[in-house]
Amino acid sequence: MLLTDSYGRRMSDLRISITDRCNFRCFYCKSAIFSAGKERSEILTFEEILRLARIFLSLGIAKIRITGGEPMVRRGVDRLVRDLKRLPGLQDLALTTNGFNLEEKAALLKANGLDRVTVSLDSLNADRFAAITRSGDLDKVIRGIRAAKEVGLEPLKVNCVLVRGVNDDEIIPFAEFARQERVSVRFIEFMPLDEQGQWSRDKVVPGHEVLARLRERYRFVPLGRANRHATSADYRFADSDGSIGLIMPVSAPFCGQCSRIRLTADGKIRTCLFSVVEHDVRAVLRSGADDSAVIKFIATVVQKKERGHGINEPGFVPPPRSMSFIGG
Repeated sequence: MLLTDSYGRRMSDLRISITDRCNFRCFYCKSAIFSAGKERSEILTFEEILRLARIFLSLGIAKIRITGGEPMVRRGVDRLVRDLKRLPGLQDLALTTNGFNLEEKAALLKANGLDRVTVSLDSLNADRFAAITRSGDLDKVIRGIRAAKEVGLEPLKVNCVLVRGVNDDEIIPFAEFARQERVSVRFIEFMPLDEQGQWSRDKVVPGHEVLARLRERYRFVPLGRANRHATSADYRFADSDGSIGLIMPVSAPFCGQCSRIRLTADGKIRTCLFSVVEHDVRAVLRSGADDSAVIKFIATVVQKKERGHGINEPGFVPPPRSMSFIGG
């Protein structure tokens, strides 16, 4: 049995949030005002995560990405990586992080089976980085990126959320960073997922504008999308290593090829990043259900996957939980 939704899209990617906590408080994700995370008893145990991952893999999922919050603030993430990697059917295991603890943990994560890593980084200016994250140490994050490359956690991707008037003057510096560090920098359009609800369309820097600015200085070899389900349109520098990518959920939605399912840290299945409805698989697990009952629940949920996120539709309603609770 393969997981296919009512629009004929087959699910192959599972994103698992393992914590709703983070040591950064980026304005486009969490509020500056402290908001408490879930109680420990509400968060999926590693055993529950592994059971669900095994079931999803049996249903055709091939790729798993570990997210948060910040996944590396959860104790034992290296052991979870090791145990996930041992599951049959897993072809790719990745992790998204803010990079703060990456320098110390990169080698162990690689040794335990992690294939690749994506680092969220929204400014290369130390003062601005501190203002955006309300925390953190830019140099430490950059050292983490280099450590990850050194141990072979590649291809290494750096995600930058562009917000007009905040960091859109750093497009060229990030391109230079991609060239110098030989990484892929991906520019992401600002999405309505911030906890304080400050998103507005005029703050979005469309991907075509980013590309136009870059082409004033660089020549590129278009790489297109890595596969039909990829979120990023990629471009390699014609004269050097490194590349840039454009993730354009607002100006050029890619919902028609979506192959992703999300599992929140507190055990809710989300069929779309922007879903306003969540499906409580934790309750099913803790009711004593056997695998066949869990499979039936998951298959029924996938049939409810939305056609698209609806950002550009008149009646769009943002999800009730912000990115830090949903998982990237």
